[in-house]
Amino acid sequence: MGKNYVDIENDHGELLRYRKHVNGRGLIATGAKVHPDARVEAGAYVEPGARISAGARVARGAWIDANALIGPKATIEVGAHIGPGAMIGANAHIGVRTTVGEGARVAPGSRIGDDESIRDGAAVATDRKGFLLAA
Repeated sequence: MGKNYVDIENDHGELLRYRKHVNGRGLIATGAKVHPDARVEAGAYVEPGARISAGARVARGAWIDANALIGPKATIEVGAHIGPGAMIGANAHIGVRTTVGEGARVAPGSRIGDDESIRDGAAVATDRKGFLLAA
């Protein structure tokens, strides 16, 4: 059986240790908190300080940046990037290759489509069909 962790050098030359999550084998950095009921698929990365709640799903190739929060039962699709300090509400859905900027907030139950970009610090809410609501 192979080792259950991998060491990766970051952009600042620091060596970070990532462990493979038991539910999906995605890479979880030391200092990140991922609920055992969450699924982090192989090829996904969760950076230090990030928190992923129960029932959340992070698809392959997604990147959860430092200090981001993923709420209960939220879905982060393939190749999406959740920026540093961003918050994704419970039951929210972030589409394929979508970028959520630093410190942005996505309201619970929101549906953000594929290839979207949410700017740094933005607060976003949608109806059930994904139409943006007035802030």
